[in-house]
Amino acid sequence: MIHEKLYETYLTSLLDGERSKCHDIVQKLLDDRIDIKKIYTDLFQRSMYRVGELWENNRITVANEHLSTSITESLLNLAYPSIFARERIGRKVVISCAANEFHQIGGKMVADIFELNGWDGYFLGANSPIEDTIRFVHDAQPDVVGFSLSILSNLDCLKRTIEAFRSDFSNMDLLIGGQAFRWGGIDTIKQYDGTEYIQSLDHLEKMINRM
Repeated sequence: MIHEKLYETYLTSLLDGERSKCHDIVQKLLDDRIDIKKIYTDLFQRSMYRVGELWENNRITVANEHLSTSITESLLNLAYPSIFARERIGRKVVISCAANEFHQIGGKMVADIFELNGWDGYFLGANSPIEDTIRFVHDAQPDVVGFSLSILSNLDCLKRTIEAFRSDFSNMDLLIGGQAFRWGGIDTIKQYDGTEYIQSLDHLEKMINRM
């Protein structure tokens, strides 16, 4: 469990750009064998949602938001030795951000949760051109594909991505998620057959366990 006081200390350090303090907090949690998914949800996801809210309300600058993002991405790497030590189950997932989407932490965490459950995760990163993503999926032949969206104003880009993907892969399971859907757009996603909205990492893991 990640106590509120520890979270507040971490958030303050993150907003102050104190990378080493954030590193020490995360490393201590890993050393204490705190569940990695709990670290992702209760520390990384929660703090980045708060950073986004502060930015939207003009309480921090773009530079502060970018620094917090950079620190968080670097801290994800601390969990990788444990994640990649898990036994592989022979299934593959491709996760990408929609075109014109430059926030990639959420998608990266989704790929990591799959890896934590024994899948081979291919994370294609931010602003991936749909043509290149489709070509990669053809080559990799994954069991499932996911797209992440952080900014609701990019919803039209995601719709075009889904429609282009569906023209080539009509039957493949498609997962959609991201911070953008805290503000709307879920009904738009539900109109596409075979597309499932993932509302949280907990929801994602439960879904993985059913697959």
